[in-house]
Formats: sequence, structure tokens, C-alpha cells
Amino acid sequence: MAVPYHPPVKRSVEIAGHKTSISLEPVFWELLKRVAAQEGVPINALVARIDAERLEAETPPGLAGAVRVWLATSLLDLGLLDSGGAAEAG
Repeated sequence: MAVPYHPPVKRSVEIAGHKTSISLEPVFWELLKRVAAQEGVPINALVARIDAERLEAETPPGLAGAVRVWLATSLLDLGLLDSGGAAEAG
């Protein structure tokens, strides 16, 4: 992806048989696509899992925000970001 700063792109997803749309910046769509491919699941299934997790929160965030936070947290858990949010050199 040449330019990471791009307005959000709205795409349709299906969660538990219901269609909805999410607006995410292209970099987040790309990360979501890569994680889904690594896990061998469709993007809809990954988004449905994130949706279920967010609904368990005391104050559930919006779905787009939950996807962004989930992706960032996943990068932290994998050690690809340090705790300060900066990318690890390597």
C-alpha cells in the first residue's frame, strides 16, 4: 500500500446472518484480510468473532473501533509493536 493515509472505505460484512457495513481505512482492511488468511477463515467470520468479543465489554465500542483495537492488540500480542505503540525494529 503506497499511501497509508486514506479516508475510510465502507464495505459490507455479514455477522450472524445479518448484513452491516463497516468503514475502515484501507490499511485496516488489509490487516484484517491478512489475519483472516493466516487463520484460514473468511473476513466475515473474523469480524463476527471481534463483534462477539466487543459485545462482552462493559461499555461496548462501535464495531469499526473494535476492529481497529482488536488488530492493534493482535499486533502487540505478536510482539510486532512494543508497548509504547512503536513498530519493533527488526
